Amino acid sequence: QVQLVESGGGLVQAGGSLRLSCAASGSILSINALGWYRQAPGKQRELVATISGGSTNYADSVKGRFTISRDNSKNMVYLQMNSLKPEDTADYYCNADTYVSGRGRYVYWGQGTQVTVSS
Repeated sequence: QVQLVESGGGLVQAGGSLRLSCAASGSILSINALGWYRQAPGKQRELVATISGGSTNYADSVKGRFTISRDNSKNMVYLQMNSLKPEDTADYYCNADTYVSGRGRYVYWGQGTQVTVSS
């Protein structure tokens, strides 16, 4: 199993920055990819960014503003969010996509951290 704990959310004015952190523990070696998703009130959860090895992937809505990074020595994944907009307001969730031989693929989620961007 993998446990994920997010931190770093809060209230920020439009144009400001926040850095989200996610601490991973447990079966770290089973993790193929880590990512950030978000869910705004009344909307479905959506991909924000993922990182796998040296490759990153971003939603079009955050390209050029958000940066995902990973520190393997600390089992941490980060989301640096710059030039925040009110539409970035959501609960942000850390995600781990894992694979274990004999068990297959399983996705783990953190409990989320709230980000509110005021206009």
